[in-house]
Amino acid sequence: MAYSLDLAGRVALVTGASSGLGAQFARTLARAGAGVVLASRRVDKLRELLVEIEGEGGDAHVVELDVTDRDSIRAAVAHAETEMGSLDILVNNSGVSTTQRLVDVQEDDFDFVFDTNVRGAFFVAQEVGKRMLARAKGEAPGSFTGGRIINIASMAGLKVLPQIGVYCMSKAAVVHMTKAMAVEWGKYGINVNAICPGYIDTEINHHHWQTEQGQKLVNMLPRKRIGKPADLDALLVMLASNESHFVNGAVIAADDGFGI
Repeated sequence: MAYSLDLAGRVALVTGASSGLGAQFARTLARAGAGVVLASRRVDKLRELLVEIEGEGGDAHVVELDVTDRDSIRAAVAHAETEMGSLDILVNNSGVSTTQRLVDVQEDDFDFVFDTNVRGAFFVAQEVGKRMLARAKGEAPGSFTGGRIINIASMAGLKVLPQIGVYCMSKAAVVHMTKAMAVEWGKYGINVNAICPGYIDTEINHHHWQTEQGQKLVNMLPRKRIGKPADLDALLVMLASNESHFVNGAVIAADDGFGI
């Protein structure tokens, strides 16, 4: 007997959708039947992804979003709901990093990472969460009450890695943010969970895996391989679906065992 997860009728907002994991998350949700709002600062890249999704028969809309700007967050979420309807799913994916030893971190470096990975992620989730809460309380219209918020953390939030200490700190904050939101919002049918990906081969880092340093890192991994963006598809769709109603506050490592 076949088993499938259907997101038809749901609307998802994906931040950082212009490339990498964000673009893959958007494709995956669209293929599962959701209407997808593609959000990022790089609108030109979003439009290319929009054409791709629509070419496959999916439904998508583009919205410009800078997660470090609260006015941009408010405007983007409002525009998304105006164009696509109430947001049922948030994939909180925007993230940045720097590579440096802790003694070399400057204030600007610290703020660069935390403004996007922590502050930005929090206020995007808060803005979407407010609207989900209003529907759950009967204070706003909507065909679906509750919601699914999926924060994209990292194995680096669970396991400290050298030379990206500030990034590790920021993703650890996302892990605890996820748990705090799950506790406060769970009673309203809003499930908040986190995915902690391991090393994934994307267009941004693809060249690194071909270098001597990259190959050394691959050889340190439990199965001496890195993941593909599609390796997260099943987990993403499960957490976004109605069937995940009993999964709340989970922090799920998808790292091929690296964090063990």
